[in-house]
Amino acid sequence: MSELLEVNHVSYAYHSIDGETETLADISFHIKEGEFAAIVGPSGCGKSTLLSLICGLLKPEKGEILLDGKSIAGEKERIGYMLQKDYLFEWRSIYSNVMLGLEIQKKKSEKYTKRVDQMLKDYGLWDFRDVRPSQLSGGMRQRAALIRTLALQPELLLLDEPFSALDYQTRLSVCEDIYRIIKKEQKTAVLVTHDLSEAISMADRIFVLSKRPAEIKKEIKLDFNMKERTPMQVRNAPQFRDYFNLIWKELNEHD
Repeated sequence: MSELLEVNHVSYAYHSIDGETETLADISFHIKEGEFAAIVGPSGCGKSTLLSLICGLLKPEKGEILLDGKSIAGEKERIGYMLQKDYLFEWRSIYSNVMLGLEIQKKKSEKYTKRVDQMLKDYGLWDFRDVRPSQLSGGMRQRAALIRTLALQPELLLLDEPFSALDYQTRLSVCEDIYRIIKKEQKTAVLVTHDLSEAISMADRIFVLSKRPAEIKKEIKLDFNMKERTPMQVRNAPQFRDYFNLIWKELNEHD
């Protein structure tokens, strides 16, 4: 697999009238095509800031971010971003919501429409395409939000704590759904989460960030030796506790 995302020596600080707040310090990592990576770290260490830099909403003060060898400044349309909330508009049907990105980017062609229709059928939302968001469960809304993101056919998918607004039982179910969809669509993904169990259950590699200004303290490659891996199977695997304890120790060590 080739390198799709390269983050090379990236640093970033927020500036205000009260001074400078250094957030990220010399962050470097690479993500291979088709890989699922997770980023964990202490609250407020800059995890979401890092995603904002990767998708081009912010510009690094030092370093560079490349997508397929090119600066992400000109590759933003190849990146999809799924936020903590689904941001489905109540005055639009589910179908109109998932088509919104295509409308905005003027890509509402037969080719894209057919693909959206197929995803709605594949992921259990076709029969609900004409209802309003409030008529769906939290998990179904997140599936709709993901289909809306995938409709634009991004090569890299960024997930910023996409399950944090859900109750625990729903989170487990939606985690399974989202993982299955991402793997079936063969997308490269980067997940930011404060939930260690979530990161371990979904990711191929985990990057552990330090306190602010954040550096990468440790990179952990996960290997569960499963033919058909799912988040729930991982949670029940004997190695799960070992990985959890390893990451917990890294997060709670004094810098």
